[in-house]
Amino acid sequence: MVLEAGILILLGVVGAVMANMGIAVFNDGLRPVVPENLEGRMSRKELSVTAFAMSFGLVIGFGIPISIAGGILLIHSILLGTDIIGLSLNKGKVSTAIAGLIGGLYGAGVYFGLQFVVAGFEKLPLNFVDGFNLVGAPVVVSFMVFPAIAIALQFGVKKGIIAFLVAAIARQIIVFTNTEQLISIGGTPVVLSPEGISLVVGMIFLMTFAIREKSDDTSLSTLASLFVDRVNRIKKHVWILMVSGGLISAAANYLIVAGDPISLNLLSEGKISEGAIASFAKAIGFVPLIASTAIATGVYGPAGFTFVFGAGILSPNPLVAAVAGALIIFAEVWLLTYLAKFLDRYPGVRASGENIRTAMTRVLEVALLIGGANAANAIVPGFGFFAIAGIYLLNEAAGRPIVRMAVGPLGAIAVGVIGNILVLLGLFTPPQ
Repeated sequence: MVLEAGILILLGVVGAVMANMGIAVFNDGLRPVVPENLEGRMSRKELSVTAFAMSFGLVIGFGIPISIAGGILLIHSILLGTDIIGLSLNKGKVSTAIAGLIGGLYGAGVYFGLQFVVAGFEKLPLNFVDGFNLVGAPVVVSFMVFPAIAIALQFGVKKGIIAFLVAAIARQIIVFTNTEQLISIGGTPVVLSPEGISLVVGMIFLMTFAIREKSDDTSLSTLASLFVDRVNRIKKHVWILMVSGGLISAAANYLIVAGDPISLNLLSEGKISEGAIASFAKAIGFVPLIASTAIATGVYGPAGFTFVFGAGILSPNPLVAAVAGALIIFAEVWLLTYLAKFLDRYPGVRASGENIRTAMTRVLEVALLIGGANAANAIVPGFGFFAIAGIYLLNEAAGRPIVRMAVGPLGAIAVGVIGNILVLLGLFTPPQ
């Protein structure tokens, strides 16, 4: 526990320092804004207000609820917070040191705070922790759908349906194989992951379709040549980015952080290989976005292209994970220009990034809503479905102040709180 807490404290320090110095921010939307301040076109106060407005709601309404539901910290809970801390203070040696100190305290607060909240839930008259754990159950089995959705968005519904059917058949074959124990090594049955195999099949279809599209377009590589000074700025600070990547990878190896809700819920279910596959798939989807914004702004991300999460999960121990994470960030930074040329050569791969992100978001919106409804109904039968349906529809009517992905987890927490109030008032008897 000491090492785990130490890693998150250091990550809080490094994240806040990098944000304060304008080296890296986690919020993709903030990356283009930071140079406006660094180059004198925006005041620090305006930047801090923008950072708070863009990140605070995601921390409270997205990162924290999903972290509580899975028992593993979603990295957004930490790095969006350090974005706010770092950008809220003026740039300077003393201010940077203060930002690092506050960032470290914030990292400790998030780590111990999550444990405190979960322990507090368990002591309530209506212990809704077990019911709340159902939030992530649909995510575990539905994540394999997103490659087919991405294919449908990019290459047409027919190809998406074909990919979905083949992936579904592959899943059922693996289920049958595991049941009949047809595969063995040295007399020991080999149990394959149905969801993991299905996801791999879907990603093979997606990459096969994407790489068939070639082009002589040079928009991104031209962008890299135009902003060579900004690319060099990222390379200049590669050492602290490597530290950040190493810390994140080590934390992922300890299974105390995850890079996205899909891998988080898989890891919380003990599905390590599937969690790693999902992490790598998500990273592929974010390469075009992070590469283009990094080249254009000179501001990187604390987790790079996010391959550090998958590397950390698959590493044999935290030390190897830290080294692997640092080396991955180093390679990413120094290959930025070459990567831009590759994405220009294969525009299908570049476009697939946006479609992967869209598909993941849609899958998560549905899965977490279903999971939240199931959890809420397990906590307070009958009322749970009523509450989640009402919260979701009222949120839509209000213009979606809460992101759709957070409605299910937040609604389940709200039902748990209401359920405890009803127990104290004698209006509800907890199910046995």
